[in-house]
Amino acid sequence: MKIAVSGKGGVGKTLIAGGLAVFFMQKRFKTIAIDADPSPNLALTLGMSPDETRLIQPISENAKLIESKTKTGYSGVFRLSFTVDDIIRQYSVKTPLGPNLIVMGTVKSMGAGCTCPANAVVRALLRHFIDEQGFAVIVDMEAGVEHMGRGTAERVDKMLIVTDAGLKALETAKHIHHLALEAGMKQVFLVGNKIGNRAQREVMVHFAERNHLNILDFVPFDPKVAEAEIDGRSPLLDKNSEAVRVIESLGDKLTSNLT
Repeated sequence: MKIAVSGKGGVGKTLIAGGLAVFFMQKRFKTIAIDADPSPNLALTLGMSPDETRLIQPISENAKLIESKTKTGYSGVFRLSFTVDDIIRQYSVKTPLGPNLIVMGTVKSMGAGCTCPANAVVRALLRHFIDEQGFAVIVDMEAGVEHMGRGTAERVDKMLIVTDAGLKALETAKHIHHLALEAGMKQVFLVGNKIGNRAQREVMVHFAERNHLNILDFVPFDPKVAEAEIDGRSPLLDKNSEAVRVIESLGDKLTSNLT
């Protein structure tokens, strides 16, 4: 199971990515959470403290690792093909909520066209997980549409596009959906998040119908999520949270034969 979670910045995609990673780990999948957002916050969502997260070095910023993988001995020429098993063993971090986490750092492009050594390592690592069998891989993508490209997206099983009821977020979701289909993805779903009332839900439903988008579910606005984030706690720790319960149900839907 390989799931990419995307959407406009601020819509709550990291909470949903983290919740899904915990769900699959609890279902005894070998679960890897990948933070591919240039402003990584998935570690906090998975229960790590700010001090612990600051100790994580993103793969793209590890100059020694990048040089060891891509150096050829010729100036301006680097290798594009190399093994990454050792990166997985040495640089994934066990989080308090269970899933192992890898922080990628800035990913300028997931497809062809990026020529820097750091992104070559990042893309190779992503490809490894996306091709690996027996894992649940949850990728928290860069906000917006810049991440889309044929090089990786076509190998993801499912993409969730998280959006709230705001027009900007919905338009971004529509754009991501269009690019995902162009990239060859077969299963692309909208997830409504922070839905506070029936009117917001209806706005999303009508937008989805007009633009031929498939809504997987609606995650309600939950004050407990905001309270946990203000207190520096992971919202996923509160099993009484209505939002957390719905995110868990997303995992059941994604593993069912219906999707």
